Amino acid sequence: MSSGTAAIISIGNELILGQVVDTNTAWLAGRLSELGIVTTLHLTVGDDEQDIRRAVVQAAEKAPIVIVSGGLGPTLDDVTRQGVAKALGVELREDPVCLEHVKAFFAKRGRTMPDMNRVQALVPAGAQPIANTCGTAPGIRAQLGRATIYVVPGVPLEMQEMFVRSIKPELLAQAGGRALVARKLLCFGAGESDIANQIADLMKRGRNPLVGTTPHEMIIGVRVVATGASPAEAQDLLDQDLAEIRRRLGDLVYGQEDETLADVVGHMLIAAKRTVAVAESCTGGWLAKSLTDISGSSAYFLRGYVTYSNQAKSELLGVPARMIDQFGAVSEETARAMAMGCKARAAADYAVGITGIAGPTGGTAEKPVGLVYIALAGPNGTEARKLLFGEHLLRWQIRDRATKVALNMLRLALLQRQG
Repeated sequence: MSSGTAAIISIGNELILGQVVDTNTAWLAGRLSELGIVTTLHLTVGDDEQDIRRAVVQAAEKAPIVIVSGGLGPTLDDVTRQGVAKALGVELREDPVCLEHVKAFFAKRGRTMPDMNRVQALVPAGAQPIANTCGTAPGIRAQLGRATIYVVPGVPLEMQEMFVRSIKPELLAQAGGRALVARKLLCFGAGESDIANQIADLMKRGRNPLVGTTPHEMIIGVRVVATGASPAEAQDLLDQDLAEIRRRLGDLVYGQEDETLADVVGHMLIAAKRTVAVAESCTGGWLAKSLTDISGSSAYFLRGYVTYSNQAKSELLGVPARMIDQFGAVSEETARAMAMGCKARAAADYAVGITGIAGPTGGTAEKPVGLVYIALAGPNGTEARKLLFGEHLLRWQIRDRATKVALNMLRLALLQRQG
């Protein structure tokens, strides 16, 4: 059983019934992979003591690290601690430190602890509580055979804080004195298979650093995890791979870690002292929102037009009505005219025009749902792109992807100007 593997168990009737999406497992698996730990098993079970017991035993046989989330609340259906105790073959015992923590949580809010919350101070005999700095339910750390079991709350904020503060340092310490460093590069403009093909030799199994790719709504993350006998050695290995990946992928790499395209574009506009305005139809203001989500956006964002109707395109942006009649509202010609009209009226350095069919209705054989035209007007003229995102996508996905492509067009234009 490899020390570099883990199993994750999510608990809750709301999860198995599909009433709540399990985001905890995805988050935990992502954080574990950054530590070079591969999650080999995901289990989801309801609020049943025996089901939880069986899941914990199964997971402990599969991996040396088991993380259980959910079911640590004070209500009758919160039976995770009972299920874990059964898996361990021990009784639950009240921990006085945990009890004081729960009482103090309520006292700080001017309330008396309800009697039902006393159950949150119960810990399986021989296990250690894990402090919860964000809520009432302490976590649990226990040993089952060769596996270490970590039990965390299901509330995402509490779970994430407990993992980062208490569990992650312990996992790092278990690396046998070896240092581990990780970084994620973010790419846009090519599919996962295309990117993976360009770095295929760096992604070979058993290699150090460990390199892998993860797609999410057109963003491709390239994860690099390096280990070494010292922090300096691990960092050197990491830096070498990061430099090589950037060299091979070039402008496809737009950022790292949790940066968004809007983050990067916003900072580039500020650094270049350039301004932007947008004219949107099918995206309905999504691009304007993305650009103004960034602190300091008033330095570069001048204005945005949501010209959903043909009349608005003509009145606000000066798009000739005859052009719309001849080519249609969804056309390259109209997108170009929107961008150029926006640029002139806002007196901006750059302007974006977006028009398309987000669906699910409104498509035709000639112009199907998912067809989007994006134009970027800048100091060196106007460029336009035709995009066919596909009729299978949801409305929000088409709007989201159109926004990202527009941001990337602006990013590449700013890079070209830097060059």
